Amino acid sequence: MEVIYTFSDKQVRELHALYQQEWWTESRSLSDTVKCIEGSQICIGVIDSGGTLQGFVRVLTDYIFKALIFDLIVTNNDRGTGIGNKLLALVKNHQQLQGVKHFELYCLPELFSFYEQQGFSSDVGDIKLMRCKKV
Repeated sequence: MEVIYTFSDKQVRELHALYQQEWWTESRSLSDTVKCIEGSQICIGVIDSGGTLQGFVRVLTDYIFKALIFDLIVTNNDRGTGIGNKLLALVKNHQQLQGVKHFELYCLPELFSFYEQQGFSSDVGDIKLMRCKKV
């Protein structure tokens, strides 16, 4: 297992293929995937010895107050092997994010226990996610 911070065209296509397998990312085009990587301050991948992408995570941040974690995704064959834990640890320990006060993400209730094991909490007071959908 090797950690990468830049992605070859092949690995971008592999990420796009991973996105196509999940309900929350299946509508993304390859072009969307490229723009998503380009528009994120930090992208981290894990590859196998053949260079094939096994997992991915990206971060949007101001480098001081907030780091919002997006798209933590692991291939179906590699789930349960610790890759998701490794990716979160790499984000939280990333040199550029050492001054960040809060790491945040949003997820479905069935993933709460996974993220709680990583130190995340759903106890955020009265804060509620709000969204304005572009029409």
